[in-house]
Amino acid sequence: MKQTFRRLKILIPLIIAGVTLLAFLVGRQVEATYGQTSAWAVRFWALSFVLLSAGLGVFLTRLLLGPLEKFVRRTRSLLQDKDQDTDEETREPEDGHGNSALFRKAPSSEKAAFERFFDDVSQRISETQAREQFPEFVGESAALRHVLGQIVKIAPRDITVLLRGESGTGKELAARAIHRLSPRAKNPWVEVNCAAIPHDLLESELFGHERGAFTGAVKKRMGSFEQAHGGTLFLDEIGDMSLDLQGKLLRVLQEERFQRVGGNKVVEVDVRIIAATNKDLEGMVREGTFREDLYYRLNVFPIVLPPLRKRREDIPLLVDYFLRQSDPEISMDDRVVGFLASASWPGNIRELANTLQQLAIHAEGGQITVSDLPQGVFSDDFDAFVPSVQENQDVDTRLAEMEKQMIEKALSRAGGVQARAAEILGIKQRSLWHRVSKFGIDVKRFKK
Repeated sequence: MKQTFRRLKILIPLIIAGVTLLAFLVGRQVEATYGQTSAWAVRFWALSFVLLSAGLGVFLTRLLLGPLEKFVRRTRSLLQDKDQDTDEETREPEDGHGNSALFRKAPSSEKAAFERFFDDVSQRISETQAREQFPEFVGESAALRHVLGQIVKIAPRDITVLLRGESGTGKELAARAIHRLSPRAKNPWVEVNCAAIPHDLLESELFGHERGAFTGAVKKRMGSFEQAHGGTLFLDEIGDMSLDLQGKLLRVLQEERFQRVGGNKVVEVDVRIIAATNKDLEGMVREGTFREDLYYRLNVFPIVLPPLRKRREDIPLLVDYFLRQSDPEISMDDRVVGFLASASWPGNIRELANTLQQLAIHAEGGQITVSDLPQGVFSDDFDAFVPSVQENQDVDTRLAEMEKQMIEKALSRAGGVQARAAEILGIKQRSLWHRVSKFGIDVKRFKK
């Protein structure tokens, strides 16, 4: 980029001077058509205008490009310092000019270099904003940032939100974030798990009951809707609600009023609804097990929480987060992170957290190694990494072969992009480069 700024500092004054000279010559031609001017006067004024415009170009270039050049140089240095791996074992060799091999390959054009630089800056800014605004979420993947962007958009708007996603993907965290960023943040937050409460008691839980409404109703009780008045009511596992109760819920959503069980007094409420489910509501509507009108009433603004297998680059960050919660003194072998990043995790983040808690308990010597991994982690994806067992092959050789196959599969998934493959494996780019060189892997054959 230094060469780019040098060229700009020369080209901009020349361009301004050239445009000025062209304008002067055009004006001179017009003047020659209608009048006479001596040749020495023309040369004098032409030279004066060119020198003046060139000087103005130099001044503007220094005024505008100087701060920009300092910003680019400083920011680029910070980005490189952030990504630098201080492990001497995995450090890449330098080229003849003292530059790391990671930065040796230049972009195809200067325009591409600037585009890549500003993309990196904008990505780091978005990551910083996400970490500051959503401290409860761990990860920096594009899939997670998309969800956080949707939360930012919908939180200030007082409309119903439907959170979709598999179990353990963080739907409750998303619901709490929406409430926290909404104008109702200082008002009540109430959550009801529709699957955890028996169907015959769920109506009383939602709408409350009067004294004597049923056996055991010894006194009047406010329901969740009344408790959440002015705030947010989170209805988790909405797909498990019975059809008859779905009809009553729909009426409350439409009219914003209801009657307690066993009562005849109308209670008016102002509640924002956030619903969540891990079920296929569209399929349930077709099967007749979920009301179509309620589905459209809830599905005003859907947000889909991605499963962990769709955001594998976040797994190393999640591993570090959960390990620090379990035992900050425990370390983990890089190969273990790679295995964890390649597993399918049907239980998503909840399953990963439980697995790491188990590993922290059983770890010996303060470090988690491959031998500590439970069999459940070795998913179908992992089986593809493991070479066939050979009697004459020792453990170290087999582990090295497994590591090589893991790297090759990650490179295949990433289309030969080493930075992306490193994210999948949960290791630094320089560490991946070292292993690629160690195993003699031809990265070009994985390019798409």
